Amino acid sequence: MWRPARVDRNALKRFMSEHRFRKPCVILNPKAGSGRARRRWTALHPALEDALGPIDARFTEAPEHATELTREVLEAGADLVIATGGDGTLNEVVNGYFSNRAAVSPGAALALIPLGTGGDFRRSARVPQSPGEAIATIANGNPQQIDACRVQLTGHGGETIERYCINVASFGLGGDVAVAGKSNFLTPYSGTAAFLWATTFSFLRYRPKAVRLSLDGNSASEPVRIMEVVLGNGGYHGGGMLPCPLAELDSGYLEVTVIKEVPFIEFLRATPILYSGKIHSHPQCRHYRVKTITASSDEIVLAEIDGEALGSLPLSAEILPGAIRFVGLGGADEATGSAPINPGGA
Repeated sequence: MWRPARVDRNALKRFMSEHRFRKPCVILNPKAGSGRARRRWTALHPALEDALGPIDARFTEAPEHATELTREVLEAGADLVIATGGDGTLNEVVNGYFSNRAAVSPGAALALIPLGTGGDFRRSARVPQSPGEAIATIANGNPQQIDACRVQLTGHGGETIERYCINVASFGLGGDVAVAGKSNFLTPYSGTAAFLWATTFSFLRYRPKAVRLSLDGNSASEPVRIMEVVLGNGGYHGGGMLPCPLAELDSGYLEVTVIKEVPFIEFLRATPILYSGKIHSHPQCRHYRVKTITASSDEIVLAEIDGEALGSLPLSAEILPGAIRFVGLGGADEATGSAPINPGGA
C-alpha cells in the first residue's frame, strides 16, 4: 500500500504522474448490501490506493448524506467520486453531482463500486460485479459522457421536488414496490429478502391506475390504465428486470415502456418476459423514445427513481444528454451480450 510519508518528492511526482485522477474520493454507504460495504472496506481501501493513489474516503450517516458529501468534495476539488454501495447510494451521489441542471464540477468523473442489493445500474452500465474488477476498470478505463434524467414529481408531503436519475424511473407497480421495500420487517436482516417480500406484497395488492401521458410536448393522452410506466436511461430495474431493452446510457433519449392493464393471471404468466429483454413483444406493451415526458392522474400513483421511493404523480422528466462524465463502464451486457457503450471511450 502506498504511504506518502515513505517516498521522496521525486518519487511522489512520478507516482502522481501515473494516475489520471489527482483527488479521487470514495462515498461509501456502510449499510449497503445489508452491511456488506462496511465489511469489505478494509480490503477495498488498500486496493483502491494501489490503483488510484491516496483516497479521500467519506462514510454516509443518514439518508441524503451522500448527496451532501458529494457536493462538498466536488467543491473542494475532487476530480473523481466513486459511489461505493448500491443503486440508492449512486443516485444520491448523482444528485450531489448536479446543481441547477448543470454539473457542480464539469471536469470531475463519477464511478461505481457495486456493493448493494439490486445492482440495476451495474447491469445497465456493464460495471463488473467483482469490486476488484470494478476498481481495475476505473483505473484503466477512459471517462465517457453518459446521459442523466432530470425529474420533477410530487413529494410524499405534497411538495414539488426535483431529482436526477442515472438509470431508471418508474411509476405504478414499481413505485408501490419501492415504498414497500424501503422499510419492512425483513430490512434489518436481508435487503434481498426485503425486496422480494415487497415485490410479492405489492404485486398481489396492486390495481391498475389511469394516467395521462404527454410525450415530447404533445397534448396529453386520454387516461390509459397502466400496470407500470418505466422511463429508461438504462435498461434494468427491479433487481434484474429488463423493461427498457433498447436503452443506451449515451443515446440522448429516454426509452419509455408502458405496460397497460392486463388480467392478474396474464400478468403473472408474462412476468418472465420482463427478464428476457422481449417485453416489447407483449401486446399490452407500448414503447416510445422521447426527450421529455409528463404524467398525471386523478389517483395516487407512486413513483420511484433509481429504486428510491420519492413521491407520486404528477411527474415530468427530461433527458440531459452527456451530462455525466463516468468512468468504469464494463464488458458485454448480461442479457443480450452486446458490446460496451462507446468502447474505447473519448
